[in-house]
Amino acid sequence: MQVNDGPSSHPIFVAPVNGNAQRSSGYVPGRIVPVRSPPPAKAPPPPPLKPPVPPPARPSVFNLSEDESRRERAQNQQRKNTYICVGVFFCVFLLILILVLSLASKDVLDENCPDHNPVLLSWNPGHDLKKVVVRSGEHYRLDSSATLYSITIQAGGLVVFADDKKGSKNITLRTRHILIEDGGALHIGAPKCRYRSLATITLVGRSDETAVTEVPGMGHKFLGVNAGGTLELHGSERLSWTFLTRTVPASGLATGDHGFQKNFSRGINLRVVDQDTAEVVSNERFDTHDSSNDSKRLSQLLKSLPAGRIVALATGDSAVKSLLEETKRTIKDLLGSTLSHLCFRQAWALVSVIGGGNASCSEDVREHENHDTGGKALARREFRAIHPNLSFIFYFRMNVLDPLFMKLFFKKLIHSFIPLLPNSVFMCRNFSGKPQFTHVGEILDGVDMRAEVALLSRNILIHGEMENSCYGKNWCQYFSYDTFGGHIKILGNFSSVHLSQVELKHMGQQREKGRYPVNFHRCGDVDQRGGYSDHTYLDSLSIHHSFSRCVGIHATNGLLVRDTVGYDTLGHCFFLEDGIEQRNIFFHNLGLLTRPGTILPTDRNDSMCTEITDRVHKGYVPSPANECKAVSTFWIAHPNNHLISNSAAGSQDAGIWYVFHNSSTGDSHGLIPETKAELTPLGIFFNNRVHSNFKAGLFIDRKVKSTNATAADPREYLCLDNSARFKPHENSDPNRPRVTAVIDTLISFKNNDLGAWIRGGDIIIRNSGFADNGVGLSFASDGSYPKDEGSSQEVSQSLFVGESRNRGTNGGQNKYWGIGGVDGKMRTLPRNKTFPIRGFQINDGPVRILDSTFRAFSPTTERFIMAVGFSLKNIWQLTPRNNLSSLAFQPSVTLRAFFGRPGEWFEQNDLDGDKNSIFHDLDGSISNYTDTYVARADNFLIRHPQCVDVPDWNGVVCSGKYFQVYIQTQAASNLSLSISRDEYPDKPMVLRGIRSQTAPSQQYQPVLMMGKSYTVHWNGPTPRETVLSLINFDRGDWALLGFCYPSETVFQITSDIYNKQSNGFDGIEDYGPVSSISDLEKRQQERKYFFDKSVGLLWLYTRARHRRDGYSYCSTAGCERVKIIATIHANQKTQTCNCTANAYPKYRKPASNIVPMPKPNTEPCRACGASQVRTVQAPHERTGSFVYFCLSGTGFELCAR
Repeated sequence: MQVNDGPSSHPIFVAPVNGNAQRSSGYVPGRIVPVRSPPPAKAPPPPPLKPPVPPPARPSVFNLSEDESRRERAQNQQRKNTYICVGVFFCVFLLILILVLSLASKDVLDENCPDHNPVLLSWNPGHDLKKVVVRSGEHYRLDSSATLYSITIQAGGLVVFADDKKGSKNITLRTRHILIEDGGALHIGAPKCRYRSLATITLVGRSDETAVTEVPGMGHKFLGVNAGGTLELHGSERLSWTFLTRTVPASGLATGDHGFQKNFSRGINLRVVDQDTAEVVSNERFDTHDSSNDSKRLSQLLKSLPAGRIVALATGDSAVKSLLEETKRTIKDLLGSTLSHLCFRQAWALVSVIGGGNASCSEDVREHENHDTGGKALARREFRAIHPNLSFIFYFRMNVLDPLFMKLFFKKLIHSFIPLLPNSVFMCRNFSGKPQFTHVGEILDGVDMRAEVALLSRNILIHGEMENSCYGKNWCQYFSYDTFGGHIKILGNFSSVHLSQVELKHMGQQREKGRYPVNFHRCGDVDQRGGYSDHTYLDSLSIHHSFSRCVGIHATNGLLVRDTVGYDTLGHCFFLEDGIEQRNIFFHNLGLLTRPGTILPTDRNDSMCTEITDRVHKGYVPSPANECKAVSTFWIAHPNNHLISNSAAGSQDAGIWYVFHNSSTGDSHGLIPETKAELTPLGIFFNNRVHSNFKAGLFIDRKVKSTNATAADPREYLCLDNSARFKPHENSDPNRPRVTAVIDTLISFKNNDLGAWIRGGDIIIRNSGFADNGVGLSFASDGSYPKDEGSSQEVSQSLFVGESRNRGTNGGQNKYWGIGGVDGKMRTLPRNKTFPIRGFQINDGPVRILDSTFRAFSPTTERFIMAVGFSLKNIWQLTPRNNLSSLAFQPSVTLRAFFGRPGEWFEQNDLDGDKNSIFHDLDGSISNYTDTYVARADNFLIRHPQCVDVPDWNGVVCSGKYFQVYIQTQAASNLSLSISRDEYPDKPMVLRGIRSQTAPSQQYQPVLMMGKSYTVHWNGPTPRETVLSLINFDRGDWALLGFCYPSETVFQITSDIYNKQSNGFDGIEDYGPVSSISDLEKRQQERKYFFDKSVGLLWLYTRARHRRDGYSYCSTAGCERVKIIATIHANQKTQTCNCTANAYPKYRKPASNIVPMPKPNTEPCRACGASQVRTVQAPHERTGSFVYFCLSGTGFELCAR
């Protein structure tokens, strides 16, 4: 997998002012050709030589003065040449020296570094509160700290922060705002030349400064990028966040001293210490004075220790009489001792490391005095071990003070940890104190519960200057502190924006929408689709103590957010705003401690929801549970986005929430009339973890209201709405094939309520782990019919843990502390001490779970803890097509399934869904009976004499075939239905219906056994219109139903087929009467009915005539129905229609089964359970380039770029 630090393009530099600067063919980027003088001009050629002419004859005369003169001239010329040579030599030497010194200091220009741009002018504006405009052609290198009113960088203007090799600069720019206009640019470092020094941008200002003019589109206190602007910020590379590799207890790492004091009698006293944890792993005494065997044991023990173990030895009384030479050699070879002879009662102490030799050994010996051990031997050694991943630094110091008292001092110092959440996360900021909670650093019970460790500091800091307390109109009734921070806003059509290794603190403005630490505002496509050759990204940002979100992505597509930490923010942290944002990639980000805010209804808590009512219809009071209370670390407003290797912890509501918009909202309202978000396939969801969230770890459900408040619908715009159903199809077209949404490797633990709640069409969860949640996983489709016909939901190859060995810490947000069911030890508890914990919750349907493993589900006297359970107080349907197979239950599971019973949380356990709870055990891996159905024990609609009761489950295991009949009534409110099987007439089931009792129409959804007869009765006047829908019937399946009516009733009965997509009816046929029940039984293939006036029962067969495919609730032709319209005589309209007393014993039948009950399984299922019972978040490595995921027809794969 190739990854990258960022794009490879260089900052845009302005051409040199001298115009064309031609580069030689040997030019190498990043290097400077040495400067040298031009060669001297060529001398003119000498004149041609003439033939020699003999000089005229003259007398020979010797002139000594002329000879001396020539000699003097020659000497002068020689001296002159010498001076010239010396001068040239020194000039060349000086030039070489300058070049050598410059090369040695590395002050060579590098075109990758923006501050090396040769056209930059040094800029030291000082502290002058003026508005600075950097105009075209003004290219500044900020060399020192400055305070300015504002900075506007216009087209052709450039500001670069100065840096140096040693990173010794510390530049702070303090201003009200920085605005980068079209063609302007601000650079601090570059992807290939990261900033080394300290750079700080302080944004100042108050929200109530009326004299300060607001910048249109930007507001106050900002760093803004307009269209055409460039912002490049790249700090020094450092690890953004990682995981603990060892557990840190609430008491902190071991510090202080380990002392033991006693009369050692005699011999050699030994202590062995683990070099990583400072744990004393061996504590023994060897009587080497009296026993040679003890001497051998000491030698053998030392030889058995692994290299690196720390060993302390000290004598007590005498230790030499039986000390063998072999033992002495062992001490010398393994510990580096130099002591060759030890005398009687001689004090000796040694501290060393196995295999460390003399360099690691510290020893001391003292002579004996009189008959006592002489002096005090002191051996002292300090050891340091630096953990390769987490910068743990351990210090050990051991002092052996005297033979009667040995004391071992050791200290562990962990740099940069700040305790955050119980069982979870550390934030790093140069802290060496004691953590407040236990923080797990290991995989427990197969689930990766390692706490995240994040580093908040960066060498580039942008922060808002804050007041000491809240003031003005900044929601001070909810926040005691100032929430008017700075913000970064990027507008569409920017030239280039890349931020990496930047710290953003005290950013965001709670009183203003769209004022976030980083906000891409209506930028459109910011990847290759938008013409950006270098993918726009935010990489390794630290965003903490934010007053409004972490990263806002508003009508922006294709943004990469990678390795970014969002800590302690108000409102949704990683936030998609208008419901049209797509193809954004969230890769290996950490978000935690997400608190409620005021901006949107979904940000708010209870009090904010009911008190902020300026946008609801007058007089309306919002419902917090239904309209608000959804603040989430990742708020994903469109499914076509990619989440890979992220962690979301400590949110007030949810870790990751997928919410749906049926049209573009906010500033994008009207741009896309229909987003089809509910029909859009899910992007990549891989290797994400969610923990320590209050409502849910992962939540896929609901939409936001896309209309303003009116009298008809007084709720606020963008509040939560419960009418969304996720049903992905190809090209977002419901007429094309369904597309399965795959959630791969979800790790969910310590979520107070739900590990995951997922409503939708075809959804598969695989390779996932759920532990210590109130409810591990709950699917949902719909209360009656799945909205996406034929769809189903599945979980496979996953691990469920009820109560792990991560017992947590009492205190903090852990309100409930009680006894665990498996080990009886105290631990944190979800929701309440009595809350019924469930691993997999069956709800609606069709759902299936296979190839999965359950651990540690064992109830206590206070609460039920079950592997498989059901939604509490459930009124909705539960299809018998819900099925389980290939499940493994470890011995720590003592309650595999539970159907509830009256009491706390379950209340009366008598709602319609409670009574009809059922699932299909395909292979007997849960009930031990293959191809059986498990239902509630008191449900006699589905029982037969061979069923096996399981009292601990409040359940019963039965063979057979089961389906549902939906009984819909019109014009009959406040009615309860009573349905009895003719074989058990004294065991009726009473149903209230799925709607309120005062509703004019009602629907009852019982589960029935195929091939049996039932009677239906009412607690009031019979409905005028009743529609029977055949649900989960296969062709040929039937049931005989008798409905109670007054004796003078006249019927019009028809059958039809309802097409849900076209909302039309086909195949309408009338039912005709027959004269007896026996005649009806003979003609059950026909459309006939029989009305027994003497009893008041209308009998008819519900038989499926068409094929049903897969998990479809209805046939391939549509939903087969029978419609009964009753005309009741006037004097019988108020008659209560309960015919039970007249119907039985006339229609009672002997109980029997249609499908024989199988024999119990005698062999354990060896192939059942998850193939791997360890769910670990895949490692994340940074190797210098970005990670890309390629979509294919079968899923996704890593690909390099």
